[in-house]
Amino acid sequence: MASTGSRTLQLLSLLQTHRYWPGTELADRLGVSPRTLRRDVDRLRDLGYPVDATRGVAGGYQLAAGASLPPLVVDDDEAVALAVGLRTAAQSGIAGVEEASVRALAKVVQVMPPRLKRRVDALRVATLATALRGGPVVDASTLTTVAQTCRDEERLEFTYVARGGEETRRTVEPHRLVSVGRRWYLVAYDLSRFDWRSFRLDRLSEPRATGARFRPRTLPAEDAAEYVRASLSPASEQLVVDALVHADPARVEEAIGRWATVTPVDAETARVRLVVESPEWALFGLAAAGAPFSIEAPDAVRELAAVWAERFRAASAGVA
Repeated sequence: MASTGSRTLQLLSLLQTHRYWPGTELADRLGVSPRTLRRDVDRLRDLGYPVDATRGVAGGYQLAAGASLPPLVVDDDEAVALAVGLRTAAQSGIAGVEEASVRALAKVVQVMPPRLKRRVDALRVATLATALRGGPVVDASTLTTVAQTCRDEERLEFTYVARGGEETRRTVEPHRLVSVGRRWYLVAYDLSRFDWRSFRLDRLSEPRATGARFRPRTLPAEDAAEYVRASLSPASEQLVVDALVHADPARVEEAIGRWATVTPVDAETARVRLVVESPEWALFGLAAAGAPFSIEAPDAVRELAAVWAERFRAASAGVA
């Protein structure tokens, strides 16, 4: 049997991963008797962790919300994920979390052992952070409420504004949160439509957990991200832009191949197709190629490029 101290930390870690643990299952995981488990729970309470207990044959334990946030126990992989996630959140479109994420990241990195700091630094160097601004902003409390219902398999109610402006009240069985492009989506089974749906979080308000649990259904896709991507048809959500970039195709692929389809035309020209949310983002993408380009379609992007060109000419000439 593990020492009392290490066993208490293991118990805390288990309580933090699930909303509710049946007592017999928790005791089996720790390799202790129900009586020892009760003593360990009491020890956590003495340390300030609010642990609720349910008596009876089906009784169990769950970590409750307290007056203050007690210390959390995370393993190595979770600590690295936490640091990377906070770094990403500091550049995100979630209202009110950028500054708090920077403060939290400083605290996490300060207490990390050197081996974990090296892993975080390696991920930072090997990944590209694209902190593009101007997209829809999601309220942090909305994101948190929805995420908790996904984790706890609890039905969720919210007000939703459809693309056409229609406002409805929805009750769903939340499945996963997905970040695609610069937007957050909730993938859920809509109980009023009797089908799966993806909901943009910036159009979702007044989320409320109902307390009703549900048995997860089988998603009709390989994963939630694939389901969201399939639901975003070019006609309804995105704009297809075709252009010629006058540069070595290999150079163009290296510069913008992460978000565009690049097809060589000859040694000095590449055909580029971007699927974007607006004409502005198409021009940002083409400009990132760092070479002259000509827009083939659509007209809206060509017209916006002409407007921007005039603005840049005026700015370079010092004209207000």
